[in-house]
Amino acid sequence: MKLLPGLLLAAALFVQSAAAGDKTTVTLDGLKSDAPAGWKMQEPANKFRAYQFVLPKATGDKEDGELVIFYFGAGGGGSPGDNLKRWKGMFEPPQGKTIDDVSKVDKFKVGNIEVTYLDVQGIYLAKFPPFDPNAKITRKADYRRLGVVFASENGPYFITLTGPAKTVAEQKKSFDGWLKAFK
Repeated sequence: MKLLPGLLLAAALFVQSAAAGDKTTVTLDGLKSDAPAGWKMQEPANKFRAYQFVLPKATGDKEDGELVIFYFGAGGGGSPGDNLKRWKGMFEPPQGKTIDDVSKVDKFKVGNIEVTYLDVQGIYLAKFPPFDPNAKITRKADYRRLGVVFASENGPYFITLTGPAKTVAEQKKSFDGWLKAFK
């Protein structure tokens, strides 16, 4: 039963965060970072979500942003390259551009953790449930995703911040600061 340790970890992480009161501390493989005050933690929607937050929408946007931290068990979830390809595939670039024209990939370290960071925007091809080949696709114009592969020792963890481009732009500085603060 490979999923049981992941489920127990997700439950423990959620309880630890909820018990922190006003401050939500996110813990990934023993590394901690406090979530920005405006992020509202939610109960994870499924067993692969270790954390889930709603980030407030920017003025004029119709939807909030969503930050999710996925954990599939040690070594699960695919390679950074697999995830970058899949995340880019969830977007359609503006006419006359390629997906590589509207995306950027960076690699850096947070402490001793290798981080692969994707920033992509365009028409988001939202699908629910995400892996159902028959799921209806909803096209959401002017969306953006910050996608991170956090390759810690017992990871990887996959972090996605998705929402209207303006909302994600407003949250990017806080997101980057939060990500780089893991210690």
